[in-house]
Amino acid sequence: MALTSRTVRQGLVVGLIGYASVAALYAAFDFIAARGIFYTVDLLGKSVFEGLRDPAVLGLPMQLDVTAIVWYSALHLLISLVIGLIVTGLVEQAERRPSLAPMVLLTIVAGFVVTIVAVGLLTSPIRPLLPWWSIVVANALAVLFAGWYLLHSRPGTWRRLSPFAS
Repeated sequence: MALTSRTVRQGLVVGLIGYASVAALYAAFDFIAARGIFYTVDLLGKSVFEGLRDPAVLGLPMQLDVTAIVWYSALHLLISLVIGLIVTGLVEQAERRPSLAPMVLLTIVAGFVVTIVAVGLLTSPIRPLLPWWSIVVANALAVLFAGWYLLHSRPGTWRRLSPFAS
């Protein structure tokens, strides 16, 4: 599937919007919980790159690890950009071949569900930090904001993909 430069650009923007939406939600959540805006990303970075697995440590005061924060943020950004490119590539395919639109929509919805389940399973050791509801809300916000951008930058996409549009 060769992507047009427009699709690549939009895919990168979709990925950036998704990344920023999730990061902003957890920063706000941590701020409201009076833990400091980098608390969640710090622990995720420590979990991924340093093997932090003991949920008992969540109750202890810990120093922020800037290296873990930067590496995790970079990983999250990379994954978000890849997802953005895949989604816009799928949308482009539905535009080129309208008969694929139902399958594209199903694939995007399935990707949303798989992302939530994968993140949930991978973060199970730190569930007190990252409850299921927060994973669902963070991903839903990313989809809403990135989807809004994509639908507005590609007129007619909603009509092509949605079984509810007339």
